[in-house]
Amino acid sequence: MPGFADSFWSNDYAAGLGVLFGKLQQGLVENRQVLTIARMRAEAEDVYGQRLSEIIPAVDKIQGGFSRDDGASVRKAYEGVRTEMEDAGKNHKKIAQNIRDLVINPFSRWCDAHESRVLDSQEELQTKIKAHDKQAEAVKKLRSTYFNKCRLVEDLEEENKLAFQDPEISPKPKEGIPEIKVEPELAEEEEPYEIGDETYPPDKVKKLLEHMLNNVKIGETKVPILGTYQNTSAGTDIVEYFQKHMGCSSVSYAERVGQDLVTHGFLRLVGNVGSTFANSSKMNYQWRPKAFEMAGMPEKKSVARTFSIPVPGSDGSDSPVVGTVTEYLAKWDVLNTSRPNETPAERMRREAREADDKYKAAVQRLDEMRCELEEAIYLHLKFLERCELDRLKAIKTVVLDFSGTISNVIPSLQSAVDNMMLYQETVQPLGDLRYLLENYRTGSFVPRVVVYENYYNKVDDQTFGVDLEARARADRKRVPVIVTTLLTYLDHHYPDLEGDEARRGVWLHEVPLAQTHKLRAKVNNGKAPALETFAEFDIPTVASLLKLYLLELPDSLVSSHVYEIIRTIYTTPTGDGGEAARVPILQQTLSQLRLTNIATLDACMNHFTRLIDLTSADEDYVAKLATSLAPCILRPRTETSLTMEEKHAYRLIRDLFAHKDAIFNELKRMSSSQAAGSVRGNQNRPRAISTDESNRRAHMEERNRAMLEKAAGSRSRATSPAPGPRGHARDRSVGGPETRFPISTNLASPTQAHRKKMSMGPVLPKRTSLEVPDDASMGLSHPSDGNFLNGSGPAVGLAPAAPIAVATDPQVSKVENESSLEKRNSLGRSGARFSSGRRVTPASAASRRTSTPTPPPGQQPITEGNISQRGVALTDAPMDY
Repeated sequence: MPGFADSFWSNDYAAGLGVLFGKLQQGLVENRQVLTIARMRAEAEDVYGQRLSEIIPAVDKIQGGFSRDDGASVRKAYEGVRTEMEDAGKNHKKIAQNIRDLVINPFSRWCDAHESRVLDSQEELQTKIKAHDKQAEAVKKLRSTYFNKCRLVEDLEEENKLAFQDPEISPKPKEGIPEIKVEPELAEEEEPYEIGDETYPPDKVKKLLEHMLNNVKIGETKVPILGTYQNTSAGTDIVEYFQKHMGCSSVSYAERVGQDLVTHGFLRLVGNVGSTFANSSKMNYQWRPKAFEMAGMPEKKSVARTFSIPVPGSDGSDSPVVGTVTEYLAKWDVLNTSRPNETPAERMRREAREADDKYKAAVQRLDEMRCELEEAIYLHLKFLERCELDRLKAIKTVVLDFSGTISNVIPSLQSAVDNMMLYQETVQPLGDLRYLLENYRTGSFVPRVVVYENYYNKVDDQTFGVDLEARARADRKRVPVIVTTLLTYLDHHYPDLEGDEARRGVWLHEVPLAQTHKLRAKVNNGKAPALETFAEFDIPTVASLLKLYLLELPDSLVSSHVYEIIRTIYTTPTGDGGEAARVPILQQTLSQLRLTNIATLDACMNHFTRLIDLTSADEDYVAKLATSLAPCILRPRTETSLTMEEKHAYRLIRDLFAHKDAIFNELKRMSSSQAAGSVRGNQNRPRAISTDESNRRAHMEERNRAMLEKAAGSRSRATSPAPGPRGHARDRSVGGPETRFPISTNLASPTQAHRKKMSMGPVLPKRTSLEVPDDASMGLSHPSDGNFLNGSGPAVGLAPAAPIAVATDPQVSKVENESSLEKRNSLGRSGARFSSGRRVTPASAASRRTSTPTPPPGQQPITEGNISQRGVALTDAPMDY
């Protein structure tokens, strides 16, 4: 069953965690509901017991009656009923007290602690996510700045190329061009000003403003954020002047006069939006320079708004406005005193280098923050999973204690207690946790790496998160050096482990993400990792680093572009052909991948199949290994609630395990023919399929037609998995019904229970430990550089594989051992198989097994011993450009 750490991830980290914390908040509400039930039941029991205890005093107040009849049997019956009433009141009070002591008080304390744990985790993760998002935005800005600087440098270089060419002869100016003469405009006379109901000439306005500035109270007004405004007056002071000196009979008329002054530009409103004049002491108006100029008076202070440069250590040093201005002024070097001999071209190149360094440092910081965030999320998800499981167990205990408080006191309520015990037994914490995961999980752990994008497309400084083909091209290898180094290191250190169980557990051990990130930081430099670096870590950490590298690729190893094709393959019935019928279809599908992806997939599958073979792994381990590797090998382009329930990646890995030789031998043959054609100029190197979706229907029809033609060429192969007459509708899956509850821990299909156990290699004697024989005893050759296309080179697996001696005569096919063919060759289950790149019928294969052909001179004879050691050979040769 997947846990929280594998279920609540999303591209922005916040969406998946939001779903989880929403469910955890729901759990907090459920805790309060349980407490409310317990409190109200305790109060009800207390009230009921109190009312029962009030019966006896009320009856005793009645004089006479049974108190006068000492020996009557009726009185004894009455006293028995009276005693039962009194005991019942005590019992109900005891129930109420027991509920408070055993349920309410301890569970309320636990609920408070649980709520504090959940809220603390949520707050800490939100803080880290905000910091990560802020750094991501900074990286985007620095990237834009860096690219702009580089473009300016390129533009300058292009201009310099044309700067020293012979100047073109400029045309002579033509004579006699008419000129347009504009006569200067006469100065306009100043117009009178309309203030209130009267019209004032400029000289009267001058005297009026001079008198107002001398009699109206003028001071300063401080406005938050904006600063301090000088030469301001309150609206009430200005209105008071109008009423006293200008004969304004009403406040409304005075406000009209003030509004006219604002309109003519003598006053302006400060600290508020708009330009309305009002009789208010909270609205202040500043006398504008025009008023002082017209009145012929100097301004008291010419600065309308002042800023003070803060002194270090003062309160103003933390102001964001002042800090920004100070930083800007510090970079403002008008006279170029810091670099007096620097030319503009050198300055632009220097700024481009500085922008590159800042951008690269920001990307590294973002990568560190992302790793820290993922580590924190991983730890918190593990912690929150334990908290949620403890909460469900606590509710189970509360129900048990709640029923116990009643059953221990009142046997008459045994039926109700039995029902409550039944409810308690129906609570399944693991089942509820499984339900939460199946219905609310948002995605598995697939880290999204923000890589440094060099303007010149260089990937020399980083390894993880870089496109697989770009990394291999930089390494000048068909398979990236990081992959071959990790597999080779594991290959050489398997014998150091004690027992096959420990060797098999290397790939299933749950390594802390922080430990893997620590090793990742040491090798994420774009260079071949040193083996001394791995010596500081244990073997499972090195294995987890390879899985993390595959997870951080921009696209999965088997590209997401073929995910829909693989879905069709595994949802279409294969008929009587069984698993072998899917082999040619998988070959055709995987041939669409880039050669780097195919070679890397071949290296990984060769390693895992040899590990399974040499450690004699059982079916249960193979299923667990395939489940662990599934997200590393194949992922959909966008993970949804439907793709999370699909097992196509798991089934693909099982088929690659079972039919590795048949699939990759054919892929190597196809790659060899394509490479030979490219040398002759007939065809180019195969590329990954296009991501253009505009011709999706035509492409699908062409693919289905090709698979049908290939399936028709072999009588033993199944029909194409492409849709038949029903068209290309994709709104409904063609597979069988799927159930969501409960989750089956067995990932294999139930129909596979009666199938023959999958064989993962040639017939070998059972091993109890991983013993790597020497090269001389096994006839193995040392790794050497070769070409992936011709099948030579080191086999990246548990031990270097000896090259297979194949007869070059087209009439002679490779002879395989009968038992080895039954175990290793997946095509042996059908009516035909491939040998030396040719299709061999059962009759011809049987006839050729009767005799062993003599190999050509210089080649190793094919015997049972060297056939058992055969494997797909991997090439790490320099790429051809």
